[in-house]
Amino acid sequence: MAKVIEGLYYSESHEYVRVEGNFGFIGITDYAQNALGNVVYVDMPDVDDEVEAGEEFGAVESVKAASDLYSPVSGTVVEVNEALDDQPELINQDAFENWIIKVELSDKTELDNLMSAADYAAFCEK
Repeated sequence: MAKVIEGLYYSESHEYVRVEGNFGFIGITDYAQNALGNVVYVDMPDVDDEVEAGEEFGAVESVKAASDLYSPVSGTVVEVNEALDDQPELINQDAFENWIIKVELSDKTELDNLMSAADYAAFCEK
């Protein structure tokens, strides 16, 4: 069973959001990194780019496949995880510690459309 962390918000496309104040840290879930295998490249947007809930913002490439990344929330990118440029495999080591982008949330009510940890765990078991 893939690791799921309480207190995060999850999307059906296997991204998570960790909310701290007005900011959301977005990454892929443990389930997603397990399915992808060894991550070799992460394509990230630029700081100050706008992301929209449900819209593509980048991609993760592994030795097996490439997978588009979809933002679970809308906002402005305030930081990208530059460590992933040199060490994309950090996502495989701990997907929840190694977020991909940090956004300033533009509409916190969008979080209501995402799954809780329990709902996401059940979703992954289907």
